[in-house]
Amino acid sequence: MRCKFEEHYVKSGRGGRKLDDVRDKYQKACRKLHLTHNEYVLLLCEAVEFEKDFRTVLLPGLLEHQQLLQEAYIATWKQIFQEITSNSDLTSEKFREIQKRIETSLENIKPCDEYNDFTDKHKTTPTEPVKFTFDESLVEDSAGKLLPDQLTVDNLTVEWLRTKLNDLEAGIKENQEKRTAIRGSQEGLANGKSSPNQELNNRLSTASVDISRKEINELKCQERKMLKQTELIRSALNELGCEEAPTACDLSIDNQTFITNSSEQGDAAPSAVSKAGFFEPHRMFGLLRKPFRRKSAPSSPVAPPRSRGGAGRRESGAASEGGDPVALTTNKALVDEEWFHGVLPREEVVRLLTSDGDFLVRETTRNDECQTVLSVCWGGHKHFIVQTTNEGHFRFEGPAFPSIQELILYQYNSGSPVTGRSGAILHKPIPRERWELNNDDVILNDKIGRGNFGDVYRAQLKNSNDMVAVKTCRVTLPEDHKKKFLQEGRILKQYDHPNIVKLIGICVQKQPIMIVMELVPGGSLLTFLRKKSSNLTEAQLMKMCLDAAAGMRYLESKNCIHRDLAARNCLVGYNNVVKISDFGMSREEEEYIVSDGMKQIPIKWTAPEALNFGKYTSLCDVWSYGVLAWEVFARGGTPYSGMSNSKAREKIDTGYRMPAPENTPDEMYRLMLRCWEYKPESRPNFEQIYSVVETLCAAYRVSFC
Repeated sequence: MRCKFEEHYVKSGRGGRKLDDVRDKYQKACRKLHLTHNEYVLLLCEAVEFEKDFRTVLLPGLLEHQQLLQEAYIATWKQIFQEITSNSDLTSEKFREIQKRIETSLENIKPCDEYNDFTDKHKTTPTEPVKFTFDESLVEDSAGKLLPDQLTVDNLTVEWLRTKLNDLEAGIKENQEKRTAIRGSQEGLANGKSSPNQELNNRLSTASVDISRKEINELKCQERKMLKQTELIRSALNELGCEEAPTACDLSIDNQTFITNSSEQGDAAPSAVSKAGFFEPHRMFGLLRKPFRRKSAPSSPVAPPRSRGGAGRRESGAASEGGDPVALTTNKALVDEEWFHGVLPREEVVRLLTSDGDFLVRETTRNDECQTVLSVCWGGHKHFIVQTTNEGHFRFEGPAFPSIQELILYQYNSGSPVTGRSGAILHKPIPRERWELNNDDVILNDKIGRGNFGDVYRAQLKNSNDMVAVKTCRVTLPEDHKKKFLQEGRILKQYDHPNIVKLIGICVQKQPIMIVMELVPGGSLLTFLRKKSSNLTEAQLMKMCLDAAAGMRYLESKNCIHRDLAARNCLVGYNNVVKISDFGMSREEEEYIVSDGMKQIPIKWTAPEALNFGKYTSLCDVWSYGVLAWEVFARGGTPYSGMSNSKAREKIDTGYRMPAPENTPDEMYRLMLRCWEYKPESRPNFEQIYSVVETLCAAYRVSFC
């Protein structure tokens, strides 16, 4: 999967093609690999302990057990003979003499002496210890992420390791309780009432002690294995300290570094990128950066010099987007601090921290537990979980403080490293970006719809009283779904066009995450067409098609593939202006290939090459535009009415195309048919479509507002 990622990057020459899907698959592969690696390390540890115990405890214990069995047999026969002698005394002189000889012989029987040399005679030469070694060839191609005989602690394995540690500690405790119970039963036998036949009672007690000893030896061996594994895991977790677990996928390359390296190597640079350098953990994240990216110089692994009088801070203070310095204070609530970024995803955080010493504070949720994290750029990106003391104070490795603000202020002013291991020093607080809104600044009113990730509300902005539309993300969704939810905001943020719905901001200060957009009063185009069908003229319908073409022409110029263009995903604004909306499936690429199945794909709006091969380009949106235009002139009709998805798909492949809706201009229907050409290269692009529709609109004397 890593090689696939490299291949897609090198082929496209930019951070685009298929990266979302390849990244997801790579992350899953990394998780499997890293968990298997950790299981392998722990099993090797267990095998070493078991082999040692087998030689030094279990095998010798078996010989001892055999000797005790033989001694028990002799003791039993001795008892039998003693009973015979006691019951066969015939009192005659002759018999008394024989009886005495028998008794003397019986007294001379010593069970311990009978098998005195049993162990020495039957024991074997000690075997050579079996060596269990890590096969280092298994990790030769892991770019340093996986190391022989060392557990890997990262964001994909840390919870598994903690769970494993808890299970082992519970197993050790249970083991100790079992041993205590066995010892208690032994003491009970030893202190029990003597039976009439004391010899028999002694024999039973000896046998019981032998069995108990064997069980205790086995339990001790099990405990040693668990203790060794516990020690290994605890050591690995302690090494992490208060740092947040690093990402498992080595996708953190700095985009600028890659571009610089490529330019130095000339035209052949992309193919000449070495795998080793390309996938170094601190260099690869830039490839996955979405919009909102800043150009940045590569992070230096060397600590920046500290000024003599300024406790390690830069002389130039951090400034917000308006140019004002960002103040570090303790007189505000944490959520009100400009350098607190709420639940902003880790990928966005990494994008914001561009120079050594840049830092911000955010929140993350792990196993339903909310954690506050300090993120710092220092020879890469490091993330430190704020630790809570028993007294409710906050700390890293140094002193504790009553509030997180005081802790951050101390680290900033003192110039002390956050942790000795990382050496990270805080230089510059990074403020929230203009589009990062505070959740409390948005007042949710009535619900107006429902999306894939949560509900949609009509809302009001506190500061301006402007009415807006707000998409919310359900709190219970997994992290990867929340990242996909924010993808729409990442794409919309950079677009500014009258026929594209405008992004106002994203609320990530706390849950739920929200995307705030302009409120388009007419609602969805599909609903509008159905409600106003009898009142809409052909000229108005043509103007709607022109608006959609203008919006799609703009997206095409930005290399954005919408992938879900339909009347239901367009909005109607003032003066019936149509705006393209719902960018949840969009991709900013010239070509996008789906490789994980066609889930939630709108079959009747999707081009054949996308359905058959998962290949998307802007020309797939052209096919969808043809269906959208059909919906407009059908006044909200259902495409391929009466056909199932599979039937419609089958008929399209055999050449079937929908007939023109009633009263559709011939020129417009011919344009729809051109959009539905089976071969993508035979379809017009949106620049051409816009020109055709604009000409038709002029012919219909459409009034442009």
